[in-house]
Amino acid sequence: MTEQSGKTPTVVLVHGAFAENASWSGVIAELTSRGIPAIAVANELRGPALDGSRVAAQVREIDGPVVLVGHSYGGAVITAAANQADNVSALVYVAAFVPEEGESLQDLLGSFPANDFASGLVPHQLPTGDGGEETWLSIDRSKFRALFAADVEDAEQLGRTQRPIAAVAFDEKSGAASWKRLPVYDLVATGDQAIHPDGQRTMAARANATTIEVDGSHAVAVSQPKAVADFIATAVEAGAAR
Repeated sequence: MTEQSGKTPTVVLVHGAFAENASWSGVIAELTSRGIPAIAVANELRGPALDGSRVAAQVREIDGPVVLVGHSYGGAVITAAANQADNVSALVYVAAFVPEEGESLQDLLGSFPANDFASGLVPHQLPTGDGGEETWLSIDRSKFRALFAADVEDAEQLGRTQRPIAAVAFDEKSGAASWKRLPVYDLVATGDQAIHPDGQRTMAARANATTIEVDGSHAVAVSQPKAVADFIATAVEAGAAR
């Protein structure tokens, strides 16, 4: 999957829970139309450490600098991945978690103002390879639009193609906070009903991130791909200028 990028960083997009990599399609179209190479990688949604190591392996195959972009849970994944790929030049968080070392996503959610998101989660008991079972979570399709994609015209289709996340991913403690040594950009979705906007603002401020606010739902990359791509492009351009 090597992609020659020269002085222009390649954008690697990482989706979060209850989504899949095609959710970045509009953003990719916007970026590539400007000559910015961009790909979306699959995220298995098993836990930040494992998912991060697999994203990092794909990032290391790219010839040249990479701007890592994470949405939602994908923020925890890119935080982990950047510790294992020396060619990461910047991190962009899109309505995403920005965990400190030793924090879990559940820790962060408990520190944000309360919302109704947890009430929409549906547990599923799925088999493991060793004959056991583990819990995975999806969003009740009847609540998907309100909780995840209120401003997306085809929210019903997104709900039908969502990918569940392993419940243990919310309890896993984050490793080293790579955002402490890299340029950080953070897009806050002001209409987000999954990760409270105030929580997003707090994490962005803690990371000393270059921050913008966009009036969008948690699925802001789907509903407003141009605004998201514009913001990512600022990170790419800053990296190319360094």
